[in-house]
Amino acid sequence: MSHRKRVYPQQQLNAYQQSAPQAFQPPVSPVGNMAPQGQMDQVIQGVGNLNMGTAIPVAGQQFPMGGVPQNAGYAPQNAGYAPQNAGYAPQNAAYTPQYQQPVQQQAPMAQQQPMGQSLKPMNQLYPIDLLTELPPPIGDLNLPPPPLMVPAEKFAFPQAVETANNCSTYIRSTLNAVPKSNGLLKKSKLPLAISVKPYGKLNDDEEDIPLSSDGHLIRCKRCRAYLNPFVTLIQDGRRWRCNLCNLANDFPHTEGDSFLRNLHNRPEMMSSVVDHIAPSQYSVRAPPPAVYCFLLDCSANAVKNGLLSTACRTIFDCLDSLPNRDGRTKISIMCVDNAIHYFQIPEDPVEEVSESADGVSAEPPAQFPLKMLDIGDLDEPFTPTPTGLLINLKSCRKNLEHLFAQIPEIFQFNMSSKFALAPGLKAAKSLIRSIGGKIIIVSATLPNLGEGELKPRNEKQVADTKKEASALLSPQSSFYKSFTIDCNKSQVTIDLFLASDSYSDVATQSNLPRYTAGQTHFYPGWSATNVNDVIKFSKEFSKHITMDLCMEGVIRGRGSSGLKFNTFYGHFFNRSSDLCAFPTVPRDQGYVFEYTIDESISKEYCYIQIGALLSSNNAQRRIRVITIALPTTDNIGQVYASVDQLATTDYFTAKAVSMVNSGTSFEETREFFDKSVQDILAVYKAENVVSNTAGGAPLRLCANMRMFPLLMHSLTKNLAFRTGLVPSDHRASALNTLESLPLKNLIKNIYPSVYSLHDMPDEAGLPDETTGEIVLPDTINATMSVLEKYGLYLVDTNSELFLWVGGEAVNELMLDVFGVEDVVMLPIGKQELPYLENSEFNLRIHNILAKVRESDDVVTYKSLYIVRGPSVAEPVGHPSARELSSLRLWFGSFLVEDKIMKSLSYREYLQDLKNKISK
Repeated sequence: MSHRKRVYPQQQLNAYQQSAPQAFQPPVSPVGNMAPQGQMDQVIQGVGNLNMGTAIPVAGQQFPMGGVPQNAGYAPQNAGYAPQNAGYAPQNAAYTPQYQQPVQQQAPMAQQQPMGQSLKPMNQLYPIDLLTELPPPIGDLNLPPPPLMVPAEKFAFPQAVETANNCSTYIRSTLNAVPKSNGLLKKSKLPLAISVKPYGKLNDDEEDIPLSSDGHLIRCKRCRAYLNPFVTLIQDGRRWRCNLCNLANDFPHTEGDSFLRNLHNRPEMMSSVVDHIAPSQYSVRAPPPAVYCFLLDCSANAVKNGLLSTACRTIFDCLDSLPNRDGRTKISIMCVDNAIHYFQIPEDPVEEVSESADGVSAEPPAQFPLKMLDIGDLDEPFTPTPTGLLINLKSCRKNLEHLFAQIPEIFQFNMSSKFALAPGLKAAKSLIRSIGGKIIIVSATLPNLGEGELKPRNEKQVADTKKEASALLSPQSSFYKSFTIDCNKSQVTIDLFLASDSYSDVATQSNLPRYTAGQTHFYPGWSATNVNDVIKFSKEFSKHITMDLCMEGVIRGRGSSGLKFNTFYGHFFNRSSDLCAFPTVPRDQGYVFEYTIDESISKEYCYIQIGALLSSNNAQRRIRVITIALPTTDNIGQVYASVDQLATTDYFTAKAVSMVNSGTSFEETREFFDKSVQDILAVYKAENVVSNTAGGAPLRLCANMRMFPLLMHSLTKNLAFRTGLVPSDHRASALNTLESLPLKNLIKNIYPSVYSLHDMPDEAGLPDETTGEIVLPDTINATMSVLEKYGLYLVDTNSELFLWVGGEAVNELMLDVFGVEDVVMLPIGKQELPYLENSEFNLRIHNILAKVRESDDVVTYKSLYIVRGPSVAEPVGHPSARELSSLRLWFGSFLVEDKIMKSLSYREYLQDLKNKISK
């Protein structure tokens, strides 16, 4: 059936009117959506300053940078279905969806330049009242950050304006206007940090980054900064002045000055993100091959739940996709239970060719025996043979297939419940330490034998108390930190895939990847009998092992005069004060680097440069350089007008995770979130709000930060920090996820995307005529108050998908989407949406699911959970009642604008903030 022939909400309304004793009353529109008079006066003044006339813009109108924010007074619009306003979809209240250079005229409130100083383009400050911005305009979460207001004359070549300083995919600063003094920074209560994702895609072929390959790697002689678009050309372009330290440097001399003639075409002069092929002096040794050492749990539990066979099958299917650009990739397989089982793998035999009556034919190669060598000495494990344990992937391809097919059969009757992880890790490191590489652990059993033995902790006594973090989230054994130091010296990364239905002590084991630039993947309650569990594990495991592998990486941050990096957050080893070491460089993680103002900045612009040196999989030593220019200011209003609310949230998240990992209680961490928001609001009120504002004491903040309080409050409801009883494995896994997620994924993990499907526009779920991309519906607020009882909603939490079906959904909707006649017949839990051949609506929803699941920058695959909402006709004593209750509670925990457990709703939170700040 075509979806265009059905109007589900109208049908539901008719049925509801027939059954209900009272007349249907549509919800009343929220009160207070019009902007207060003081705000409107400032908006009108801003319009006048920009010579745009006195007309007040209509909702949805576009404005250039420095203009009036869209929908300055937020007004919910009709969702586009009958009955009118039965459910609204808030429109974007963006402050500036498109950015241009503003006209240099008198700035609005709190942004006028001090007397005697020249004007320069800066982001302008637009105040809003958070209490009148309810529900919050969540479209702001998809906006780009406030622009880096750097004029064309600050670029070495003006044409670089279009291609340089526009790299928010790779780097975002919490402040896009840097205070000139540390005193002003402290006064603002805002953090000064950058959110970094050095690589935008999982594979190099999908990135379009300019490459400088002529061998000229030009750096400043004093500060060692790399040539970039913001240097100053001097002496008719024959020399250049470093924009970080101001030293004059020479360009290399080439025959006929060809280098200088082509300077404007060099990638590093035109782009903020550029790759260089490093000269030989940047290598201590020749670039090593990619190395994968698979450490597989073969104990009874891993055999019983099917993890061993699933992992072997996945690796088998990925052998042709493992990074092997130079043909040197090596692989090793070890199985561990109460002993260490090595596999000696010979090279594939050469096919013998013989003549036959039909012509030349190939004789089937003779099978070379695969040997399993068992080591029972766990105290001092040794390598049993010098050959055949770490083999070339290309030359042993067929025998590897044979081995992965045999491993599940070899251990199918294994009765050992032991798992000697630490001895296995030592053996694996000893095997690959001369080269480096990855040790990938696939485990279904708590390490319970030998060094590093772990035991279940008593969670009941300390859960949800001040001792929870220190008692349940600290490592049980020192091995899990000390061993990582040795791994870093040997250029070895450890990755964990934990899939068990019992306690795994994620808090302890996750230290192995944390300090070796690896990752922990956690699959609670996993079983191979559930096809959806197998799909999720296989997809994530395969994307992880097939993403491009770069080795021997180091990343350093540099700042111009007055700026100094001092704190680093993420998965790596901080080798020195400003050098982060990565045995292998992950493509799916993000980092936060905090820097300080150690001396006052006198110049009008400052600069940040990130350099990443690594060995690529094509046997090259490469350097990725990322450089941005930031304006400076001594005006606190301009500082606030330039805040990137998403990057700022990333900083506070990383800081909070570090606090918990250091033993700070969850109660103190939640107070840290609240105190940070209070301090920022108090400073903004004191420094940027007119004291005689009419209409009481509004809760004022700048438009570019209006989602910041919501994100910070939502963090207190995240599984990582929320109050209540949370299993320590789930808590530790959530903390690990927040610590390493790239910014885009982090925000969705904090505030999920909610899509209304039953009333989505006709174009949603279909390819866009111009781009060919599937069109998604607009997101709505994450609150139960906007979910209709007859509606269909998709919630994307970044790690899971929920399809919420209202308990009063009409039969036509059930038929078109699920192929069942009644909502009670709907299958619930971890399910896949069925394909219905004759339903266009079902096809559109499948397209939307595929769109939100696709990713080329992270390995996450989102499982789908179908949840049925409550209804008056819900059967009593249904067999699935308990599961359904749990699903509803879980689903409700992602509606972060509502009350969850003991936490306040967002409206209550804002009122509480207002009361505290008004004291």
